[in-house]
Amino acid sequence: MKQELLMEVKYDERGLVPVVTQDALTGSVLMQAYMSRESLALTLEKGVMVYWSRSRQELWEKGATSGNTQKLVSLALDCDGDSLLARVIQTGGACHTGAYSCYFREIDRREESANAEILYELERVVADRKANPQEGSYTCYLFREGIDKILKKVGEESAETIIAAKNASREEISYETADLFYHLIVMLADRGVPLSDIFTQLQKRR
Repeated sequence: MKQELLMEVKYDERGLVPVVTQDALTGSVLMQAYMSRESLALTLEKGVMVYWSRSRQELWEKGATSGNTQKLVSLALDCDGDSLLARVIQTGGACHTGAYSCYFREIDRREESANAEILYELERVVADRKANPQEGSYTCYLFREGIDKILKKVGEESAETIIAAKNASREEISYETADLFYHLIVMLADRGVPLSDIFTQLQKRR
């Protein structure tokens, strides 16, 4: 953040300013919290999100105890100077409930839309199947069979995606690519690699 903009941040009577935190990789809004002058300075210094906890009345470094960290990518001040937007690389869930986003209690939806957030949702489901095996689950079957079986499926789905691309059918390509993504996520979960690592690598290629 430009130093002159720091002087324009408008804090309320409690010395706090609201900050909306957004996943830099998916664009999804993760949470809203508050910052004090000190927590804002620490965030900029450390490169991780440090908030002010109104309930505990203390500094709160996101993920310090839970491991669900937020690495700062960018920080912007709104036009009125009374709100901040932080774009972060999120590790784990942002919500204290364990959910990816705090905004999971949907009030209304006018139309269905799909975005990269579905990959995180799938990652969470796969991780749950790995931790809590269920009878009849294909995902659990893959974990039970082990990495060789998982890699075999990744290879098969890769080949099917190539064939679909050669056939030039949009529906077939999207279907087979979705299958490939699923098996890749299972492979990543088996190897202990979070999706956020992949998105970070992709970001480096921009």
